[in-house]
Amino acid sequence: MENNNKAEQKKRILSGIQPSGALTLGNYVGALRNWVQLQKEDIYESYYMIADLHAITVRQEPAALRKNCMDLLAIFLACGLDGEKEPIFFQSHVPAHTQLGWVLDCNTYMGELSRMTQFKDKSRKHADNINAGLFTYPSLMAADILLYQADLVPVGKDQKQHLELTRDLANRFNNAYSETFKVPEPYIPKVGAKIMSLQEPTQKMSKSDPNENSYILLLDPIDKAVKKIKRAVTDSGSEVCMGEGKEGIENLMSIYSAMTGKTMDEITVEFQGKGYGDFKSAVAESVTETLKPIQERYADLMKNKDYLESIYKRGAEQANYTARKTISKVYRKVGFIQP
Repeated sequence: MENNNKAEQKKRILSGIQPSGALTLGNYVGALRNWVQLQKEDIYESYYMIADLHAITVRQEPAALRKNCMDLLAIFLACGLDGEKEPIFFQSHVPAHTQLGWVLDCNTYMGELSRMTQFKDKSRKHADNINAGLFTYPSLMAADILLYQADLVPVGKDQKQHLELTRDLANRFNNAYSETFKVPEPYIPKVGAKIMSLQEPTQKMSKSDPNENSYILLLDPIDKAVKKIKRAVTDSGSEVCMGEGKEGIENLMSIYSAMTGKTMDEITVEFQGKGYGDFKSAVAESVTETLKPIQERYADLMKNKDYLESIYKRGAEQANYTARKTISKVYRKVGFIQP
């Protein structure tokens, strides 16, 4: 009985990533590694979503989308998430996402959606496909969160607007129809390294960067990843330390710190009197030691499609169980006749 009470007291977290292509080292350090650590600590109840419904706001080639979804599932597991412990699921396998999304669409104001900076950014990038889904997807994102009665949501700077809208919609619905949704709070993980572009170290590392030398993919061949680090932008000096004009070296120090657990001061002392060549070699070795086991586990998982299928089916079953409870309550409160 005591264990059940303890489980009930756990706060719930929803985390998700779109299957829009291979993940970078920045995604691993900024998100996946934190998720794995949270799971090990067993403090929270977590749901991990592959957001395939969100992916189609941009035109997708069907076969590529299916591959990206399975790749992402395998990467989640290869990085250390345990799909048998907590649900990992495809968003499209839980019909309540779109059901609640429509209800929230009808409770979201046009002005709120038009102010979303991501809509403006994506409209510029995909001017030939400014579709209604691109405009309303913040309501679907709110549905993703509210459906699971999430207490906490990991958010980066670019998602703060969406969480604020989610909180507004939860309060608006609760005020109109009585208490229904938990109002989620942002989850701010322990401060970790923010991995920047290897070629433009003032910008975040992104797989959408046209220069492939600017990012390291989790599935990059090891020799390719090493070459990218060796080609990373530094500066005209030779001292491995933080300082004005040393953004490139600071970024490499952040990567080395994230891979080894060493502080910036410890790294400065370690490489005192050594040049950038020695330092880049050490960074490359630390990245290699991180990527190799992930890539080996990923390769094994991709050979075992039955196991991957068992994970996402189990995840969908658990997610549907929780989601149905929420959507049933919502439908009843808005006045729909129960089936």
